[in-house]
Amino acid sequence: MHISEINTYPIKSLKGINLQRSFVGSCGLEFDRRWLIVDADGKFLTQREEPKMATIRVRLSGYGIEVWTDLMTKLRIEPIVEGERKTAKVWNSESEAFEYDVETNEWFSDLLGREVRLLYMPDDAGRPINERFNRGGELVSFADGYPLLITAESSLFVLNRKIAETAAVGGLPASRPLPMRRFRPNLVVSGGEAFTEDDWKRIRIGEAVFRVTKPCARCVMTTVDPERGEFDGKEPLKTLASFRMARDVMPQRLESLGLEPTAVLFGTNLIPETPGVEIFVGNEVEILESF
Repeated sequence: MHISEINTYPIKSLKGINLQRSFVGSCGLEFDRRWLIVDADGKFLTQREEPKMATIRVRLSGYGIEVWTDLMTKLRIEPIVEGERKTAKVWNSESEAFEYDVETNEWFSDLLGREVRLLYMPDDAGRPINERFNRGGELVSFADGYPLLITAESSLFVLNRKIAETAAVGGLPASRPLPMRRFRPNLVVSGGEAFTEDDWKRIRIGEAVFRVTKPCARCVMTTVDPERGEFDGKEPLKTLASFRMARDVMPQRLESLGLEPTAVLFGTNLIPETPGVEIFVGNEVEILESF
């Protein structure tokens, strides 16, 4: 097995950036989910509430990033290194963050049609990882729960095949195969059996070692068409529910992993054990320990 894709998502829920290499920090890949958009009340926003966020393009530019859409001109965003620190909350964990100026916030507010603010997580901040898997002081950026998500091409192939089979049985027209970007992975693996990642405990990618926490329970964001920025039916959740429900896939491990029985699973979460190491597309994936 080898790494076929490396993706970082600088602003949570905006488009990702495909890379050939990346440094792995303690909170995940370099630049990954270091920026966060919140509403007027400080609640973090994602494509779950604002599917239009999927249409905002992002690219790296020096130490910062640039964002733009087909309708909005480019905006350059530099990391903030000093100023008043605010509290940013994603789900049940918090981090210190800096807030951007009025002009920057207005760019995103105009695009989303509501008052929003952009926040940045400084290098010395971070959110505690779920205590169930935290070995002491381990942090995550503004990602939902864990520093990295890895998926497998073989798993997506099986999922798309099952979606096509279901459509054929129901007499429905065949749809285009779902792209991997629907699942927003940091790393994609080529080779290996479908869903073999369910059983990984520790892996090595090139010179970097990762601890596997738990399979990723998927949500409605996977039903957003990333090109149009609109919800696009019930797939892949409908088909995943038919063969990837947690209670069916790993009934003996539900309690230890903290999984809801009806959660539908695709991909798995990772915690870096060797931060500071660079990984590359083409690196071999070695399974060090399995469940």
